[in-house]
Amino acid sequence: MTMETSNHVDRPLPVVLDEVTTALERLSEALSREDDLRVLMHQVCEQVVHAVPGLDEATVTLLDGGRPFTAASTSGLVARLDGVQYAAGAGPCLDAAATNRAVRATIHEAQDRWPAFGAESRAAGMGSFLSTPLTVDNENSGAINGYSRQGHGFHELDAPLLSLYTTAVETALRSHSMYLRAFKLAEQLRSALRSRAVIDQAKGVLMAVHAITADEAFQLLVERSQHENVKLHVLAERFIADLITQRATAEAGPGEEV
Repeated sequence: MTMETSNHVDRPLPVVLDEVTTALERLSEALSREDDLRVLMHQVCEQVVHAVPGLDEATVTLLDGGRPFTAASTSGLVARLDGVQYAAGAGPCLDAAATNRAVRATIHEAQDRWPAFGAESRAAGMGSFLSTPLTVDNENSGAINGYSRQGHGFHELDAPLLSLYTTAVETALRSHSMYLRAFKLAEQLRSALRSRAVIDQAKGVLMAVHAITADEAFQLLVERSQHENVKLHVLAERFIADLITQRATAEAGPGEEV
């Protein structure tokens, strides 16, 4: 496979900015429809090729406990080239993620700086590379990576354009992350409220049966929970379920099935 050597096509700045704006609008539309992170990452890849002139393929690298993986890509070819970087521990996307700075290179520069990646990229017909760091929060980071089959090495303006797009992606992903955290917290609160309700039911039964105070009933439940080594709300749920079963059995009478 041979690399295209045509020059990077210069387009009027208003045209370029209009394409970036369109790409961002489409990303925004995707965010309003999707809450699946994998789908969103694929949308990022699909749209970024329209945001940066001369960019033919794109991937998104994310770090999981410091270990990189490709979250999305426009093709299996560039996902494989990402993998070459991960295996060698060297490449533009890793440099961008590690230094928090944009990295751009021609195929010749890539062969000098990252020999394994450079050799595989040349064989795959790639000629230029551009990566910008992606930071969602303290626990989630990586890079958005652009591949071109031309040997232009990208223009000075291309890195800021990709950085602009990346900043918009970061903002969107932070909102997505906040939504997921809020959803998880809401689920935890609902669970806590359900647990509290059943504990209050069990306390009420004990108060009525033993003629004791709410605090004394709660203490009985805590002691039983510790003795049986089960969580308090589990014990309360089991206690109430047993009472319901006993009452149903009593109402059914001898020889009748509940």
